[in-house]
Amino acid sequence: MSKNATSAPIEKENSLASSIVLFLVMIVLFLGAIYSLSFLTLDNPWPMAVCLGLFALAFWIPQTIFGRSDSAGES
Repeated sequence: MSKNATSAPIEKENSLASSIVLFLVMIVLFLGAIYSLSFLTLDNPWPMAVCLGLFALAFWIPQTIFGRSDSAGES
């Protein structure tokens, strides 16, 4: 392993304030998904659809748009 590989700077690093804002937005999406389940009945399946959509967004947005999901080959 070369010496430069360990000291290479991270290219996409957020400030603390932007990280906190992003965290709060994603936790609101996640908690909204959980809250939507309180309206779930056998007659109304839409709260489950909303739950799945918000839950997927709460994990997809940070991993693909704000994350480094395409950096597997970098070292």
